[in-house]
Amino acid sequence: MSALFRNPTFTKLFIAAFASQFGSVVGNMAFAYYLVDRYSTRPALATTAELMYSLPTFAVFWIVGVVADLLDRKLIAAYSDWIRAGLTVVLLLFVHYDAVFACFVVLFLRSAISKFFGPAEMGLLQGSIGQEQYVQATGLNQMIMGLFMIFGLSLGALSYHFVGVEGAIIIDGLSFIFSGILILCCRFPEEVRMPNGKKTLRDVRFPLIIKDFRQGISYIVKHKLLRVLISGFLFFGIVNGVFAVLPIFTMKYKLSPDNYMVFSSFITLSLGIGILIGSFAAPSLIRRLTRTKMLITGLFISSVLVVVLGSTNQIGLYLSVTFLMGINLAPVNIALGSWMPELVTPQNMGRVNALTEPIMMFGHSLALGIVTFTFPTFISITWLHYMLGLCTFAVFFYYCMVLPPLANKLSTQEVLQGDQIS
Repeated sequence: MSALFRNPTFTKLFIAAFASQFGSVVGNMAFAYYLVDRYSTRPALATTAELMYSLPTFAVFWIVGVVADLLDRKLIAAYSDWIRAGLTVVLLLFVHYDAVFACFVVLFLRSAISKFFGPAEMGLLQGSIGQEQYVQATGLNQMIMGLFMIFGLSLGALSYHFVGVEGAIIIDGLSFIFSGILILCCRFPEEVRMPNGKKTLRDVRFPLIIKDFRQGISYIVKHKLLRVLISGFLFFGIVNGVFAVLPIFTMKYKLSPDNYMVFSSFITLSLGIGILIGSFAAPSLIRRLTRTKMLITGLFISSVLVVVLGSTNQIGLYLSVTFLMGINLAPVNIALGSWMPELVTPQNMGRVNALTEPIMMFGHSLALGIVTFTFPTFISITWLHYMLGLCTFAVFFYYCMVLPPLANKLSTQEVLQGDQIS
């Protein structure tokens, strides 16, 4: 792990990504509390806000990966941060005048711009570290995710309580500015910034975008193992979509209506601590069990734990099971996240990364849409958990059937290639 931080480029890139995510978490969580607190009889507003974070994927997914593979990835990531900072100022204005639906429009635009950051940042990260460090880097990112799980809702609640939603949004904007500056200070080789050669914005014409987009799809379709892994992202999206609002809704409408802010923070605290512990153990577990076994076993355990969560009416038990869920989920995410850079060439990383997100976001948006129109009239909190467990079990069953033979075939090919080289 220390070897990663001895790399100054990785360190700056890591801090930049952390700052960008920190601002988003604080601002988004504070805005969620603002909606639930101010419009407590209209829970659909909170899920609508979450939709504004996921729906933009479908508007820009066909271009973001192509742009990340053709243009300067460093500038794409930096300008993505700074444009979001400008939109944050507009959001602040609309919040001040209580124009909720105008806020949704700005959230949609800001989320659309953020989609350019991920593929560009992933490409820069892939070119900044060695292949043997992918698991460590993914594990480190998972730890940061655990920290945000621990403190995300708490920071949002504290920010909303002490500085209000407007103060939280200001923190959001400042973090984007800081992240963009850090990325601009990074030094990347030209082949990392522009792996397909130097091109300008004028060179990126519509026919070229369509051509490169089709090449990205073809690359995934021809790579069987990659195709199988990505196909499971639809169900991961459904799980993420429901869980985006589940902590607040579980406490607000089932377990602790009077103290939902405190206990919803405890849910993410328990999950985050579990993820941190699981992240430390994940690299050694993956080496011992292999990624395939780690994914299959972890998904089965997760499906069982989610059903237990939906069946309990005790806050203490709910928090304990959530803690176990975090320990179990971290190795699953690290196994999947560290596998992708190994399977994808640098020239196609932007396209593949951009094409995986809309699949996940489709599931995310589908889940939020179902919650918006069915909760609480048709679906209870308990059945939201059961739906999550069913989706997780479906991914487990699918991976269990198709993943082992493909992974074994890939290992055999790598051994044969190694023998030929030697």
